[in-house]
Amino acid sequence: MAEADTLFDKIVRKEIPADIIYEDETCLAFRDIAPTAKTHFLVIPKNRDGLSRLSKAESRHETLIGHLLVVAAKVAKEEGLGEDGFRTVINDGKHGCQSVYHLHVHVIGG
Repeated sequence: MAEADTLFDKIVRKEIPADIIYEDETCLAFRDIAPTAKTHFLVIPKNRDGLSRLSKAESRHETLIGHLLVVAAKVAKEEGLGEDGFRTVINDGKHGCQSVYHLHVHVIGG
């Protein structure tokens, strides 16, 4: 069964505009539309491969999840968050306050 499109799938396909600050063949980073701090961006996989939420992760996702976190750190540094630190958040499911069911890493700082 195919996964239903999410808002983030549409951003990946450039059907919905986003303030993209990083992109490679695997993932995309863009500024959150409702930031909770001076710097707040999301890092998402371009291809979810079943990762609608972190609790759906399987061993085949290890490289992808690791890449998302490495990119989060790299972009955080580029955004000036390297010296004083930052917070990463991955919401999971209804009780984890997840609103878009496409795995995403919030990077928050400043």
